[in-house]
Amino acid sequence: MIENLVAKRVSARELLDAHVARCEAVNPKLNAVVATDLDRARREAQAIDDARARGEALGPLAGLPMTVKDCFDVDGLPSVAGNPAFADRPKACPDADVVKTARAAGAIVWGKTNVPLMASDVQSFNAVYGTTNNPYDLARTPGGSSGGAAAALAAHITPLEIGSDIGGSLRHPANFCGVASLKPTWGRLSLDGHVPPPPGVRMETDLAVSGPMARDIADLRLFYDVLRGAPSPTRSIKGARIALWTDEPEFPLAADVRAAIEDAGAALARQGAAVTPIAAPVDVTQLMDSYFTILISIISAGLPEPIYAAMEAARPASLEAMKAGASRYSQAGYIVASTPPYRDVAAARYVRQTLKDRVAGFFAEGWDAILAPISTVPAFPHDHEPQQTARRLACDGRAVEYLHILDWIALATALHLPAVAAPVSRTRAGLPIGAQIITRWDDEARALDLAEALEREIGALPQPAL
Repeated sequence: MIENLVAKRVSARELLDAHVARCEAVNPKLNAVVATDLDRARREAQAIDDARARGEALGPLAGLPMTVKDCFDVDGLPSVAGNPAFADRPKACPDADVVKTARAAGAIVWGKTNVPLMASDVQSFNAVYGTTNNPYDLARTPGGSSGGAAAALAAHITPLEIGSDIGGSLRHPANFCGVASLKPTWGRLSLDGHVPPPPGVRMETDLAVSGPMARDIADLRLFYDVLRGAPSPTRSIKGARIALWTDEPEFPLAADVRAAIEDAGAALARQGAAVTPIAAPVDVTQLMDSYFTILISIISAGLPEPIYAAMEAARPASLEAMKAGASRYSQAGYIVASTPPYRDVAAARYVRQTLKDRVAGFFAEGWDAILAPISTVPAFPHDHEPQQTARRLACDGRAVEYLHILDWIALATALHLPAVAAPVSRTRAGLPIGAQIITRWDDEARALDLAEALEREIGALPQPAL
């Protein structure tokens, strides 16, 4: 698209109108885009067309229309984060830092995409805007919390998106919708202007990152380079040492997902990489216990006071239930993780640091990347049971606790590692399956190299039939 804009084969106004028309045609089925500012977008598109006609130097995304996840503040558009309490926020607000960067590069932000309440689910529904559907099967979720973003990408409503991730929110939706995303190293890209935390609180939150989303890896790399402000180097993958991680007794995994990741490993081997199955590079019980404590304590900080008070009151009984064998992902486990004394959070961070040291040693042994699943299962049917701990995932004929969906994404999130989600296969029912490519800190470029190699070998997934 950018080449066509630069060559003046299409104008920014024409490209914007084409994407808006596509949205009008398919969004009623998807409910991916939940707010638009077309008057401003058309003015910006016309200004770019006029500047291009005058021969002025323009940014690398000049004239490219795009949407943004409705957790990022965008001047001129509502920023609600799926929360009825924010439904009346004024539209005039400073752009989030990543939005400001995209606009400075010439992108035209014309719409916002749906999320769950406060970005706190792997589905995308809320009381303000309703439910977003998966383009490959409308009865299934597109994932969350960047679910509207992934659905809009897969449906060709937008060529680029900005998402965020604290519990797989860039990777699960990319996996479920057959698109690509990059969760950068923690702190690599700014989260200022993101909700949560509450509106106006501009800070970096432990675990949380912002990152690009696109339909293919070349566009993902381009957008990441724009957001980062520097080109990412490319290297051959020949001889790259890839650790294939698909066997983990504590982590349920659907057989078709396991097969897809193993096939992706074989595809990388055909491209010249050395792929070796491994056990987890860290103790997964320590990983999940520390990650869950840190994650849920962050989420609980945004709970209304009456709900948090009720959880605190239930903590003693919940601790007893845990001692009696209740799982980490039970309601008792959730309450305990939501109401920890500071000592428990500090202890979890100490454990997390020892795990970071171990994974640093793992990469120092010469491994380039870990190839792993993203989600326990492919896109699953909508489930709006209010209590997440009461939900279940259907995994090869057995019901597993819903929050197992956090298992495979935890390594990269808890340890602040970069990870690319790349589409690699489909189930027999036609649902997309993605692979997760995890690399050492600040080596997003290597993850992108490997994702591009997968894309060359496997090809693009078929588009959804909408």
